Amino acid sequence: MSDLEWVYGIHAVENLLLQQAERIKEIRFQEGRDDKKIKRLQVLCRENGIKVNVVARREIDQLFKSSQERVVHQGVAAFAKMTRSQEEADLYKLVENLDEPPLIIILDGITDPHNLGACLRSADAAGAHALVMPKDKSAPLNATVSKVACGAAESIPVYAVTNLARTMKKLQDKGVWIFGTAGEATQTVYEQDLTIPSAIVMGAEGDGMRRLTREQCDYLVKLPMAGVVSSLNVSVATGICLYEAVRQRAVKKA
Repeated sequence: MSDLEWVYGIHAVENLLLQQAERIKEIRFQEGRDDKKIKRLQVLCRENGIKVNVVARREIDQLFKSSQERVVHQGVAAFAKMTRSQEEADLYKLVENLDEPPLIIILDGITDPHNLGACLRSADAAGAHALVMPKDKSAPLNATVSKVACGAAESIPVYAVTNLARTMKKLQDKGVWIFGTAGEATQTVYEQDLTIPSAIVMGAEGDGMRRLTREQCDYLVKLPMAGVVSSLNVSVATGICLYEAVRQRAVKKA
């Protein structure tokens, strides 16, 4: 499989231009679009010396004809090297070198690229230091993830690891406490101290965390559910847990 893929959408392409323009080989713009957002992208292309082609809309549509989902490209597509996960050893160096308690998100079995992109977006917004996921049974870092993440896929370090339970153990050895989310937990996320070095584990919708992942956690926590639904979308739950950690840490600093 090629390392190059078409990234689409104004926000995704703009963030790519602003953060990692060197990854872009070419950008195609839809003929007839000359609004402010498109003009801003064209200026960024000139500033970075990126090849630009203006083509008919059908040519951009054709790029995504094999996609199994409806692609809204907004008149722009960038042919770029895709984001790749970083080396696992760098995760431990990151933890060791931080000057504040680590805040890490671990995703166990999230196979929907929309959910992965949304989790990355929440993690970036909350200031999480890294996102960890298993190499197998996880959504790939593709154009859909980049589109949904709105730039977070390029800004937050992602580590796809071979053995998730082993990685969790190594993080614990570095002083990181692991909080797994599970509906049957006796304590809520609001009752746990998340000002300490923390990694929050989010399991797949429906199945939740795998057994070995669950067994490696130091604590299990839950979100209180007052209505008739039994669980939240994983990206929504991720945002709630992360911002509870943000809230606690802000209070502690005050």
